[in-house]
Amino acid sequence: MTAPVRVLVCDDQALIRTGLSTIIDAQPDMAVAGECGDGRTAVELAGRLRPDVVVMDVRMPVLDGIEATRLLAGAGVEHPVKVLVVTTFNLDEYVYEALRAGASGFLLKDAPPDRLLHGIRTVATGAALLDPEVTRRLVGHYAARIRPAGGSAQDTPLTPRELEVLRLIADGRSNSEIAAALVISQETVKTFVSRILTKLGLRDRVQAVVYAYRHGLVS
Repeated sequence: MTAPVRVLVCDDQALIRTGLSTIIDAQPDMAVAGECGDGRTAVELAGRLRPDVVVMDVRMPVLDGIEATRLLAGAGVEHPVKVLVVTTFNLDEYVYEALRAGASGFLLKDAPPDRLLHGIRTVATGAALLDPEVTRRLVGHYAARIRPAGGSAQDTPLTPRELEVLRLIADGRSNSEIAAALVISQETVKTFVSRILTKLGLRDRVQAVVYAYRHGLVS
């Protein structure tokens, strides 16, 4: 029998924290490893409990979710933990920083329970998850900020077909949507995504989105 996905829930609002934990614990393939209400405690608990996924709020006392994510999953962390960040539309300014901090997924707080559970399962497998709405808002609000590195399609090692796939990833498309757009199988899409990440030295789709906009591959 497969071990359940162990989840650490971090949100400074007790009601939301309890609600999330109740939804997660009701799943046969998940278990709540712990709960906390600030980022500092999240980092301490994650180090002690070693959860598979941390569901992280952004705006919290003591240490905010972005800094906590950086300490748990950022560059140079010896044993990174997968972090699924939750936010509301009025916290758009934090989205990019959370992605740079190492978050593996991003969901809106008003997402239905099934989307949250799908997000946890997706992140737990090592894949990344970006709410398409969050991706498009991120791009629309921060295109200039995400592109400081410059560059163009001529500077990338990707083939034209791989560039097509990367642009669709950056638009927040799922594998099935990419497959439909390019009239190829989902397995072929997975192969392209894996090849793109390997060639660019990226960890996941989230980093691929940031890369695409930083290097001017999409506008």
